[in-house]
Amino acid sequence: MASASRDPFPNPAAALARIAGLIHRTPIMQSRSLNALTGLNLVFKCEHLQRTGSFKFRGASHAVARLPGDCPGVATHSSGNHGAALAAAAAARGFSADVVMPENSVADKIAAVRAYGGTVHFCAPDQAAREAGLAGLIESGKVAIPPYDHDDIIAGQGTAALEFLAQAPDLDCLLAPIGGGGLLSGTVLAAARISPNVRVVGAEPAGADDAARSLAAGQRVRQHRPETMADGLRALVGQRTFEILAGFSTPVLTVSEDQIIEAMELIWRHLKQVVEPSGAVPLAAALAHREQFRSGDFRARRVGIILSGGNLAIGKLLGTLGAGDAR
Repeated sequence: MASASRDPFPNPAAALARIAGLIHRTPIMQSRSLNALTGLNLVFKCEHLQRTGSFKFRGASHAVARLPGDCPGVATHSSGNHGAALAAAAAARGFSADVVMPENSVADKIAAVRAYGGTVHFCAPDQAAREAGLAGLIESGKVAIPPYDHDDIIAGQGTAALEFLAQAPDLDCLLAPIGGGGLLSGTVLAAARISPNVRVVGAEPAGADDAARSLAAGQRVRQHRPETMADGLRALVGQRTFEILAGFSTPVLTVSEDQIIEAMELIWRHLKQVVEPSGAVPLAAALAHREQFRSGDFRARRVGIILSGGNLAIGKLLGTLGAGDAR
């Protein structure tokens, strides 16, 4: 296993010192009824209660905090949460923010980017189009703040795990979702620094399993056509994040769409919290692979789960329920 104490790894502890006054220290939650139902001892880190509704505000705040005061504006590509977080962090420092978004992005997330002051540029819903759109903005003079493949972003996202491990120091295992890999790689680095005995496990949809395939192949895959409701996890795992995850031999579990829906329902029923599909993926993985946590490879007495975001399109979820139908 690689050592997190030597360069060139990002440092979540240093990032936390920089942004502690900017972010929320989100709470943790537990549910006896959910533990009884699942047969697991679960602890949840509520990053859906973070500013802008997801953990993404941590990395964006850290990256923006390290920019000079004469920055000409920032740019990124995002399915929504990073774009909103970057727009909010940039606005706090008086910078403009341009965000390339897939044309099939969730409407509520597009609206959120704009509400925080960001300018949206639509592109085709694939990785190449996202990166090409960002490249054009960079050519116009904007400073790129990628959504995950950036040391300042990785370090900032890792602050969620630092907080979690301080709030629940007796965790044996920690699950985080993975799209581009910023949160999971940051979590791996945070755990390695302060709780090296904690096993970090990733979770992703089976319809967007590029991280699992990349780690199994020993190299980052390029063929990636994600098909999942978890829009925050559709991005291709980054090169930098892949290197960190591979270096620490990080396992990644996959789940079906039905299992994601089940996890969202359980979180609502037992914790009374609303999370987006991406945020429910780690619980879905713990349930779908529970024997690995009970007595298999991971064998964990207490399992920590990061609820990564809560930016759910409630109108679509409620369907056609009208005000006249409410009881």
